[in-house]
Amino acid sequence: MRVEVSRERPGSWAERRGTLKHAWLVPFAWLEYGTEWVAYALNRWTFLEVLEYLGRFGVLIAVIFYFAEAGDRLKQKHYQAWQVINSAQGKGGNGGRIEALQELNMDGVPLVGVDLSAAFLQGVRLRKADLARADFDGADARDAVFEGARIENASLRSTNLRGANLRKTVLRGSTMDEADFSGADLRAADLSETSLEGADLAGANLEGVKWSRLRSVQGLNVYLVKNAPAGFVDWAMGHGAVVKKEE
Repeated sequence: MRVEVSRERPGSWAERRGTLKHAWLVPFAWLEYGTEWVAYALNRWTFLEVLEYLGRFGVLIAVIFYFAEAGDRLKQKHYQAWQVINSAQGKGGNGGRIEALQELNMDGVPLVGVDLSAAFLQGVRLRKADLARADFDGADARDAVFEGARIENASLRSTNLRGANLRKTVLRGSTMDEADFSGADLRAADLSETSLEGADLAGANLEGVKWSRLRSVQGLNVYLVKNAPAGFVDWAMGHGAVVKKEE
């Protein structure tokens, strides 16, 4: 921002010279006197003021364009995140997918039908994510956070979810055969109409779990499940579930 200074016309050099007590000060005084004249002249030059206003206008235009293009920048960011995810489909390892998934979810982008089979997703944080019809087959999602997520009608065959946070997660209609939920937090999760054939619930917290119309629990391990709803363990054991200690 320009600071307006009203400059007076400098006096004569003779007057200035007369105020000096030492001759060695003359060169410095002369230099200062010259710069005062330059400043005085520029202060009276309207063209510089016009340039200053143009500069301010340019900054305003830049700010307007920055906000106008915010949507395009966000789209580009999402496009790059999807590229990372899609280019790694069916491959092991992380490949930047954890960061890409978390970024998209934080921006409220649905992850419906995403292919994460065989992916390394240990510790991924996807609270309240929309992962309906996603493919997690063979993925390593140990200690992942899916609290409040929607993972219905998805495929989680042989998925490693040991210690995962699946509290209030909607898994309705999903196929989770051979999945490992050992020590997972499934409180208030919706397991309705799911298939848990050969899955492992050892030590999982099942408080408030919805389990109506389960498709299959053949070979389901219910060893030391915690806070299971009334009748769940007995029903599961009557339909092929087992109690198997971890080796």
